Amino acid sequence: MSAAHPFDPRRTALLAVDLQNDFLAPDGAYARGGAASEAARALPARVAPLARALKAAGGLVVASRFTLWPDAAGEPMVSAHLRALRPFLARGDFAPGSRGQAVVDAIAPYVDVAVDKVAYSAFHMTQLDWVLRHAGIETVVVCGIVTNGGVASTARDAHVREYAVQVLGDGCAAFRESVHATSLADLATVGEVLDCADWAARLVAGSPP
Repeated sequence: MSAAHPFDPRRTALLAVDLQNDFLAPDGAYARGGAASEAARALPARVAPLARALKAAGGLVVASRFTLWPDAAGEPMVSAHLRALRPFLARGDFAPGSRGQAVVDAIAPYVDVAVDKVAYSAFHMTQLDWVLRHAGIETVVVCGIVTNGGVASTARDAHVREYAVQVLGDGCAAFRESVHATSLADLATVGEVLDCADWAARLVAGSPP
């Protein structure tokens, strides 16, 4: 950590990007569309203990929820680039308040704040920055999906807002391992990349007595 942002669990937020049922559940939108990622499905079990431990140490747990808002006819408003990538997205997928939009059960009990987003970054057009600053957060720890999309965009946006950034390398996933590895190497220029086990040890060492 930098001298400007010494590690303090009480000023740290774990930000779980898009760990939602429509991405990860066996009956979610991505599974129905044949685009499920086994690497992504493994993340909640790895991240949940960290969320629980950070809350116990006085930190904040935040989740972003990718959301497809319905239009007047009830059809999801999907950006053109996403429609080209995921043509299977249909009415009800990632709809606000739906089971698919919800954070997966393994993470949900620990979430203090959830923000709904329509683009890659959890900061874009959300109240995330306001929440973090009013909670006194200095360090943002990013995990979730996908490494080269929501994770990378969120980590970079946190960096330009002058938060100390940590990225959990094995707490993220992409649709290809090569893309995941390249993205983590790039993110090392804006923050610290470390494994979940190493971060958990640091949390224990930095927790108040």
